[in-house]
Amino acid sequence: MKTSDFRYDLPEELIAQDPLENRSASRLMKLDKKSGEIAHDHFHNIGNYLRAGDVLVINDTKVIPARLLGRKENQPGNEGEGAKVEILLLKRITEHEWETLVKPGKKLRVGTFVNFGRKDERGKYPLTAEIVDVLEGGSRRVHFHYDGVFETILSELGEMPLPPYIHNRLKDRDRYNTVYARFEGSAAAPTAGLHFTEELLKELEAKGVEIVRVTLHVGLGTFRPVKAEDVTQHHMHEESYVVTPEAAASINRAKAEGRRVICVGTTSCRTVESAADESGTVHAGSGDTSIFIYPGYEFKVMDGLITNFHLPESTLIMLVSAFAGKDHVLHAYREAVEERYRFFSFGDAMLVI
Repeated sequence: MKTSDFRYDLPEELIAQDPLENRSASRLMKLDKKSGEIAHDHFHNIGNYLRAGDVLVINDTKVIPARLLGRKENQPGNEGEGAKVEILLLKRITEHEWETLVKPGKKLRVGTFVNFGRKDERGKYPLTAEIVDVLEGGSRRVHFHYDGVFETILSELGEMPLPPYIHNRLKDRDRYNTVYARFEGSAAAPTAGLHFTEELLKELEAKGVEIVRVTLHVGLGTFRPVKAEDVTQHHMHEESYVVTPEAAASINRAKAEGRRVICVGTTSCRTVESAADESGTVHAGSGDTSIFIYPGYEFKVMDGLITNFHLPESTLIMLVSAFAGKDHVLHAYREAVEERYRFFSFGDAMLVI
């Protein structure tokens, strides 16, 4: 199976640069995973395709302002400020240490210091990063030096880590988080959930849809392109997840009773599939997952998927293709282009069921 098998042509103007004013006003494509039949609608009508007893699995991770812009600390004897540096927080390792992506990578060797913010009256920066290790794949282990609470400092100095295909500045940080975001730790949003409003969720619950929360902190895997031509040679980066006993019980009860489990986003899908054993029983607990789902994978838990339109040749379009069939998915994407759907993080949605 080749990475190029998941390529499609996308006009650049269809990449959504800003979120819609009303989250649920986005368009919705409904794809029948068996027949490939397509229907067009709007997201606020998602309840028309769900029924009482369905379990809707949402990822309640919260994106942090994980993008830090600073300057490399010059060696003694060099005057002025050092070169500009960008550090993207991916995963917390200890209280003071994070796994990060850095730019420019070649100049940030072990032992390098990077300063953020402005010096105080003592001549001290509010935040300094020390590169302590180069990790597999080129990411860096960074030790942060600061006084006070890291989250407070980050909220003042950090920016939301929007994907590189979004060029507009985000006016409201909350729009890159779901309305149900709770636990901080992600470097990217579980974007399928961005379409939900609190009112829409209440409407679904009133209909008898059961809302179940899981947590997966979205990290490096979202940013890494598939460079291997042979899909099976790509390795996913580990991401942390949590499934509570209550969530596991709800999902297992639904499966036992023949009710549908519908995942909101590929991250929710990867969480429940990672937490399930071969019999399809979901086990409560926390851990790291590097599960890579591509055609040929047999789903143990998920019966339906709400997702966005993904980048060509990405692990995300491969996951959707594993669920609905590559030919059905690529046909749906071609129709989405013809119908002028909005693509990627702030774009429109697809329901595969």
